[in-house]
Amino acid sequence: MSKIVLIGAGSHVFSRHLITDILTYPELRDNTITLMDIDEKPLDFITAFAQRIVKQYGFGTKIESTTDRQQALEGADYVFVTIRVGDRNNSPDDRKIITKYGVEGSPDTVGAGGVFYGLRNGQVILDICHDMEKLCPEAWLMNYTNPMSIISWAVSDYTKIKNVGLCHSVPNTAAQLAKYMGVPYNEVSYWVAGINHMAWFLELKRQGKDAYPLLREKFKDPAVYSGKETDNWQVPDIVRAEVFKNFGYYVTESSMHMGTYVPYFKKRQELIKKFKLAEPSAAQLEEPRRQQDDELHQQLTADYKFPLVHSGEYGSIIINSLETGRPSRINGNVKNNHLITNLPEGCCVEVPCLIDKQGIHPCFVGDLPPQLAALNRTNINVHEMAVRGIAEKDKTKLFQAALLDPLTAAILTIDEIREMVDELFKANKKYLKGYK
Repeated sequence: MSKIVLIGAGSHVFSRHLITDILTYPELRDNTITLMDIDEKPLDFITAFAQRIVKQYGFGTKIESTTDRQQALEGADYVFVTIRVGDRNNSPDDRKIITKYGVEGSPDTVGAGGVFYGLRNGQVILDICHDMEKLCPEAWLMNYTNPMSIISWAVSDYTKIKNVGLCHSVPNTAAQLAKYMGVPYNEVSYWVAGINHMAWFLELKRQGKDAYPLLREKFKDPAVYSGKETDNWQVPDIVRAEVFKNFGYYVTESSMHMGTYVPYFKKRQELIKKFKLAEPSAAQLEEPRRQQDDELHQQLTADYKFPLVHSGEYGSIIINSLETGRPSRINGNVKNNHLITNLPEGCCVEVPCLIDKQGIHPCFVGDLPPQLAALNRTNINVHEMAVRGIAEKDKTKLFQAALLDPLTAAILTIDEIREMVDELFKANKKYLKGYK
């Protein structure tokens, strides 16, 4: 019997999906699921859900719950991490500081916001891995916490733990492309590689034939991609359409994210308006989460039968293949050990991975088209300096990471970036113990 641990289990959306996904596999139902969070209230909430769904279906799954991280990790076989350091109300408001300087960027994946989000989350995840080295050294770490590339790179270089970073942007984008083309999702296949949130559909096929000509034909009508997206940002997909038209391949993640990773779309207010990239407020982002929490609370207080429907997240798919030997393929974030040959060796890349009982096997990709590799490298520069800064607790390297961000550099001078980063250091003072 295996022990599956969820660190940050109070993240209800992820935890609910992961628990349900595990239980959809008959072979995984007799395992132990250990839920851990430092906040007892959301932990109790998700524990009640887990106990309810196990009881409803009469499964033999053992549900454990604890606020003690080391107790949770003792003897673990699989460890999911879905943490956010600092609660939503009291964590530093990096977005407010960055926006004050005229940079409207995603606060948790790239740019100065991503660097400092990585500082807070990355330090704790490295601590989790060091605990794992003592308590469950053979366990797999499956990380869902952003910034994915920075954290995965740090774990690979500074710990001994087997790990893979997981993100749903590849299958979500594939489903959206099927909608754009007006074809069933189950007729679409793909080969995707690059870096997290900036991976590329190197092949897009429908029933074995190249589907890019169909997508290009559809995109001659801007109405196809100018409606509301179906992701949490709820913005038109104009940026990704522009990148596709000019660089030749479709990118994963949303237009809101992609607009932040390159210098073309968010450096002036008229461009933000043109490409419909005005960011939603914190309250707007929080509202769907609040509604989901309210819905789950109502379901738990009523006699609601929770359905056993797989969410499509990769985590349980990986465990099932490792446990049963039944092969599967996912896109994972892993160390670039000669996988993408025109990206820096050792960086974090997102590539197809085959999984069986012997482990997770990243696939060789070779060279990306040079224009795509060039775009990836501009963000890998930021990742590398952030990783070194976080692991070595070096403020200078973190400042240099912000200097190298394409969008930040398109808007601010060196002195302005230094001033902004100094403000971010002050706001994050409680997380800087030991920094030089």
